[in-house]
Amino acid sequence: MATTGECRSALDKISDNLARADDGVRGAVALDRSLSCHITDLDVSFTGRLTAGRIEVVETLDGRPPERAEIRLAMTGDDLVALVGGELNFAKSWATGRVKLEAGFRDLMRLRKLL
Repeated sequence: MATTGECRSALDKISDNLARADDGVRGAVALDRSLSCHITDLDVSFTGRLTAGRIEVVETLDGRPPERAEIRLAMTGDDLVALVGGELNFAKSWATGRVKLEAGFRDLMRLRKLL
């Protein structure tokens, strides 16, 4: 089972990858939205913002996030680490419900370029 620290490192790696991405991908995430990622097996949530093509984690909380973020992710810690490591396909995991992504329609359309 992945630890809270490993999950935080995975989110940092996603942020670094987004910052180095080509213009098409950076344009897709050139949003300014609140973001939460709930790690279901650890019952821990990371909250922050997706802004300027980066993920900025502001808080690590026990349980579910107290406020509804504009972009919400939920998955196990092992799945987060596997996604970042390229061992798990996001689109397939999302389609089967293994990974949950919730956002407004416009945001989902922009984020689909990442999938």
